[in-house]
Amino acid sequence: MTQRRPTWVYDAGQEPDPRFSLANERTFLAWIRTALAVLAGAVALHSLGVPESDWLRTTVVVVLVLFAGGMTALAYRRWARVERAMRTRTPLPSFGLGLAMTGAIVLVSVLLAVALAVSS
Repeated sequence: MTQRRPTWVYDAGQEPDPRFSLANERTFLAWIRTALAVLAGAVALHSLGVPESDWLRTTVVVVLVLFAGGMTALAYRRWARVERAMRTRTPLPSFGLGLAMTGAIVLVSVLLAVALAVSS
């Protein structure tokens, strides 16, 4: 048994090649950087008062903040599932995080397009 957490990941299978685990960690950190950038964008929109419509700005900011939080949680889940798959020598999980991110970006793009059209 290992002292590393989460135990449901590290207690399974055998230790994979460290290069693969480190690559998995770098991918996780890339998702976290993206989530932080989305949060920064939400703060910027709110601080600058863009778009002018209060309800639309609030909607876009809330969607971005929720998106960043969800992306962080899903990135951690994906890291753990990939690490466990490598340890147990099973196929890697599907890439649902990409679909979730695409959907959220489309939603925010539509909201911002509407905001820009209304304010013009």
